[in-house]
Amino acid sequence: MNLKSYIPAAEWLPKYNLNLFKGDLVAGLTVGVMLIPQGMAYAMLAGMPPIYGLYASIVPLILYALLGTSRQLAVGPVAMVALLIAAGVGAIAEVGSTEFIGLAILLALMVGVLQLLMGVFRLGFLVNFLSHPVIAGFTSAAALIIGFSQLKHLLGIDIPRSNHIHEIIGNAFANLEAVNGPTLIVGLTAIALILLVKRIKLPIPGPLLAVVFGILAVWGLGWHEQGVKIVEEVPKGLPSFGLPSLDLDSLKTMLPIALTISFIGFMESIAVAKAIQSKHKNYQVSPNQELIALGVANIGGAFFQAFPTTGGFSRTAVNDQAGAKTGLASIISAVLIALTLLFLTPLFYYLPKAILASVIMVAVFGLIDFKEAKHLWHTDRGDFWMMMTTFIGTLSLGIEEGILIGVVLSLALIIYRTTQPHTAVLGKIPGKPHYKNIDRFKDLEVRDEILIIRFDARLYFANVNYFREKIEKEIQAKGDALQLLILDADSINGIDSSGVHALNEIIDYCADKEIQIQLVGVKGPIRDVLHRAGVVNKLGEEQFFFRIQHAVDYFDQKSNNRYRQYALQTNEK
Repeated sequence: MNLKSYIPAAEWLPKYNLNLFKGDLVAGLTVGVMLIPQGMAYAMLAGMPPIYGLYASIVPLILYALLGTSRQLAVGPVAMVALLIAAGVGAIAEVGSTEFIGLAILLALMVGVLQLLMGVFRLGFLVNFLSHPVIAGFTSAAALIIGFSQLKHLLGIDIPRSNHIHEIIGNAFANLEAVNGPTLIVGLTAIALILLVKRIKLPIPGPLLAVVFGILAVWGLGWHEQGVKIVEEVPKGLPSFGLPSLDLDSLKTMLPIALTISFIGFMESIAVAKAIQSKHKNYQVSPNQELIALGVANIGGAFFQAFPTTGGFSRTAVNDQAGAKTGLASIISAVLIALTLLFLTPLFYYLPKAILASVIMVAVFGLIDFKEAKHLWHTDRGDFWMMMTTFIGTLSLGIEEGILIGVVLSLALIIYRTTQPHTAVLGKIPGKPHYKNIDRFKDLEVRDEILIIRFDARLYFANVNYFREKIEKEIQAKGDALQLLILDADSINGIDSSGVHALNEIIDYCADKEIQIQLVGVKGPIRDVLHRAGVVNKLGEEQFFFRIQHAVDYFDQKSNNRYRQYALQTNEK
């Protein structure tokens, strides 16, 4: 048994040295300091007391560090997953209640089991069915919903929880007269401070400075007595071990949201892991092992009061920039969180909720992908409108509905592109034995008696009708002068029984019109199928060629022979 394939940490642990530790120590402390306010903020976003954000920042980090293939990925609470928790669990339990907290922890166990099973059965490829434009549209819309959902904390007013942005904005305007001035000052100042620190690139995390500012402002000016809502008592001590309460009805009800979080969490994690890994050549990211690592991290976290976690964009970037070399950086971050829980929780008593809201808003508004929308507008209008449809659908209908729209659109795109693949009519480059698409190249030689078609896809049941109709249409366009159809099969990488049947129909169609048919560039596995199906015998071995020019030369030679034989017979008469 290869231990490294099951526990990737076994790859870097034996080679660990002081130089690696220096980078990991700085990165671990930096991310840990950053994670304290972020974890508390995302717990609040998920509808849970802030302390649970710190609980979710210990065990999952340690387990992923040992089992994950990325050495820089920073696992923990993230905004997107937090919003999905609030939307999913909030539909069956009152937000912030004991029942809600219990279900959120159970949800972590469910997500973990699903991700672990996906990894064990090597189902990581399933995320490929969500196209990038759909992900960008969903992420951008979710970022807006997440950001505006924090208006109630930023303004200090009561706004009913909603996943519909128009409802949030409408309720905010309806309650503008109730805005709490000190709360708004604290929140806007924190946003400005975080953005300023980011702009001038101070070595201290902006969210941490915002937390310190907020605590000092509220404590020093007594703003908590003027309506500024604060975190108040934060429980001291490490999370206790316990089995999440297993209820069959709850499991059934939360299965859709658990599946959603499993996919979305993995996609966010694998995307950032691969982006960071491209800068490092000393390891490879394995999608299936990542699923196993995230699954075990969520399962382990669920036994220590954690809600679902995954790899985060901003913390991973900071982790990498700060010098993280191995998973020990994440373990150091977890140790720092544990020490905070043991000794520093009293310091957060006066922490304003407006500060946590500002941390969330700055983080998520950076996820709105304007550049991708602009890029798609100029390069692929179809993908642009797919992105916008997902974006608008998520904003107007909600998070879960937006994900469903994205999945349906992605599958529809796959079906459309496989049922109507690219085909090309080819012409000869003058003076050369090469053939190109007549729609893309000018001045190609096209002969009236020869039709050359290239089919750029696997030939199977979903596209055989298109294949047959396309060839028949081109044959009809050529008219009575057509004598030879050459099918360039160089781009056909597979064929099923429906494809064989369609090919037989084309052969019969050409025979009825007295048109020869030749196949070029047929790959070995496809030729084997055609042999077993009797197509090779039906068509004749001599009608298969390696190159288009070979097929054309064979046709010309046969035509010349026929002409000479006809001339000879005519002369004899």
